[in-house]
Amino acid sequence: MRFKQALLILTYILLPFVILAQPKSKPAFRLVPLGVLGGIDESNLSAYMLAATGTDQYICLDAGTLHAGIQRAVVNKTFRVSGEQVLRQYIKGYFISHAHLDHIAGLIINSPEDSSKNIYGLQSTIETIKTHYFTWANWANFADQGETPALKKYHYRVLDPGTETDIENTKLKVQAFPLSHSNLISTAFLVQSNDNYILYLGDTGSDTIEKSSNLQNLWQAVAPLIKNKKLKAILIEVSFPNEQPDKTLFGHLTPHWFMAEMDKLATLTSPAELKGLNIVVTHLKPPTNSITRIKAQLKAANQLQLNLIYPVQGKALNF
Repeated sequence: MRFKQALLILTYILLPFVILAQPKSKPAFRLVPLGVLGGIDESNLSAYMLAATGTDQYICLDAGTLHAGIQRAVVNKTFRVSGEQVLRQYIKGYFISHAHLDHIAGLIINSPEDSSKNIYGLQSTIETIKTHYFTWANWANFADQGETPALKKYHYRVLDPGTETDIENTKLKVQAFPLSHSNLISTAFLVQSNDNYILYLGDTGSDTIEKSSNLQNLWQAVAPLIKNKKLKAILIEVSFPNEQPDKTLFGHLTPHWFMAEMDKLATLTSPAELKGLNIVVTHLKPPTNSITRIKAQLKAANQLQLNLIYPVQGKALNF
């Protein structure tokens, strides 16, 4: 009896140390924000490099800012190679959610110094890039289709919604989902590494305002991944504070409409399963006082206890 009591006491003493000694799960993804804002600051517009942990095989989710963001990451020692090497060798392809300038300007401007790689997007996005950007009247045609002569540095890869696609020169896979962004189609990219996922949304309005079911369809697709703890993070925009009238949102979210969408996601999973889910809040629009209001309103409305993350240009995040 005394032996059992002694063993029980010893177990209670050692248990905290055993728990602390348990290895933490290794992050599946490394995310490097090259640009995090919406609005007028051309040096810090939507662009996120993403790789499987332990590799330098990155994709770039949108490309509003490239050079300035890469240089910031180099200064921060997020990358320990030159900015030229990051651009030319680390980025294996671009995933453009829609062809608004704040999501593609960096790709266009940096194209003369870039290396050959793919540009992925929905058919409507690729068509806009082909007919409005990579033309000889506007810039030069660095792609493999469109106006002649085609310089063939970039190769267009059209994604079919919902179809899983291998990403060339990486071990990643992707599925694209259409989003409603005012009068055009935007895109969400669901990126897979082994059995882990990250979801990136380009600009999007709420289904209610957009009179759409695109977000609902997306939530239905990712709900099983949340239930099984496979979705490591969601990157989603919140562009304006709640004071912005619905009629002037132009296909964007406020804290109110963002939380309304999260409530819909909670009905497909559960509040408990959403608790602590990593939400990277993107595309906040200046001025600073507006961004401050957005953050305060999100904090006040966060009844689901989401893990709200505000990315910083050039500083890596691990999920």
